[in-house]
Amino acid sequence: MNTIPLPQEMIVQLENIVGQSFLFLDIETRTHYGHDETEDYSFPPSVVVKPANTQEISEIMKLANTHKIPVVPIGARTGLSGGALSIHGGIGLSTERLNSIVIGEKNLQGIVGPAAITQEFQEAALAKGLFYPPDPSSRGSCTIGGNVAENAGGARAVKYGVTKDYVLNLEVVLPTGEIIETGANTLKNSTGYNLTQLMVGSEGTLGVITKIVMKLLPKNSHNVLMLVPFFKSEQACEAVAAIFRAGIVPSALEFMERDAIDWGVRFLGSVQLDIKDDIQAHLLIEVDGNYPDVLFAEAEKIMGVVEQFAIDEVLFADTEDQKNALWKLRRVVGEAVKSNSIYKEEDTVVPRYELPVLLKGVKAIGNKYGFKSVCYGHAGDGNLHVNIIKGDMTDAMWQNEVPKGIREIFELTVSLKGTLSGEHGIGYVQKNYMDIAFSNHHLQLMKGIKTLFDPNNILNPGKILPDKL
Repeated sequence: MNTIPLPQEMIVQLENIVGQSFLFLDIETRTHYGHDETEDYSFPPSVVVKPANTQEISEIMKLANTHKIPVVPIGARTGLSGGALSIHGGIGLSTERLNSIVIGEKNLQGIVGPAAITQEFQEAALAKGLFYPPDPSSRGSCTIGGNVAENAGGARAVKYGVTKDYVLNLEVVLPTGEIIETGANTLKNSTGYNLTQLMVGSEGTLGVITKIVMKLLPKNSHNVLMLVPFFKSEQACEAVAAIFRAGIVPSALEFMERDAIDWGVRFLGSVQLDIKDDIQAHLLIEVDGNYPDVLFAEAEKIMGVVEQFAIDEVLFADTEDQKNALWKLRRVVGEAVKSNSIYKEEDTVVPRYELPVLLKGVKAIGNKYGFKSVCYGHAGDGNLHVNIIKGDMTDAMWQNEVPKGIREIFELTVSLKGTLSGEHGIGYVQKNYMDIAFSNHHLQLMKGIKTLFDPNNILNPGKILPDKL
């Protein structure tokens, strides 16, 4: 990648904006902020700055725009598509000091800084009797700003929706330094173009988010959680759509094939599950609400559905400790896979009834190109995470053959009326597959939006849009 060096004069100006204590030129810090959780990529920025507020960010953007220096907004670096990688060097703009959380009990809203940790925001809401549903697996470390940038989902999106469904208004610094609010702190808004939703999922390419107004819900009092073992992976996928056809909308419906759950158990070391050798997959199913009798009736109805398939004994989590253990197992699957091997994670999503076809196709494509995959994900949304394992593959196969297989997986996904990413974003690693999902005309419209917001292409350049466009 071609990187743009920073003039010494600009380093001095940046230091004047953020202060000497919050500007970093040492290689250790720059390397730390030069990677996320995407494979083993490392792209250190030329300098890391940690502004204290919106005004400082505005001054940084004005300076960068004048000198045409790339700026990459950096959050918690938990992303899986390379969205926070400084692929052209430049300024790594960490938002970590903007981490405020304010819960409004009267209006059921939260006002948070982009660096607020998702789980801490959820817990602050719960302390006031309120509920923020989106819960990515990395909720203990990812930030609300990153969730907004990627339109993150999580397990409970199947019932409650994803991040975009809770964002009411944003304070944003544009690439040219102007500060705007994109909407209003109201539940309804039909005033002009919806800039709020344009910003959600834009992956830090259109503006730097500095404040987020979130809608909250009253919290539920009860839930029922069950783990269902299936002897056939494709039947586990078939059962997903069958549950919805039976009139049940679970609060979570997660799929884990055998390797995913085995690796998770080994990684944790604290969860014991007795799984028969011929079990191929599990569904983790949750229903929630305020009336236990209703939830138990829904659980019985789900049992009636899954018993139509070849399953083993269903585990009902009887205590909070059991529930937490099962959720912890699900949430660590990605970490467990990464601890075994470098991997590429594809975030495919299809209509849920097409999941069996997608899973079967992924395995066939893996056989064709000589790679193994571990699959899991938010099955209730049709969102299947496909982890392609490097293992003992040669570098040549990893670099040359696997991308061909990924392209075929995405072509299959789109042929099933699905798309390339359900919640991880496109970022750096998926951008050159965008032609599968979109026509050139569609991509040119996206490029036009980017140019309108960022005429000098300084904000997170080289993301989302294909290199050849």
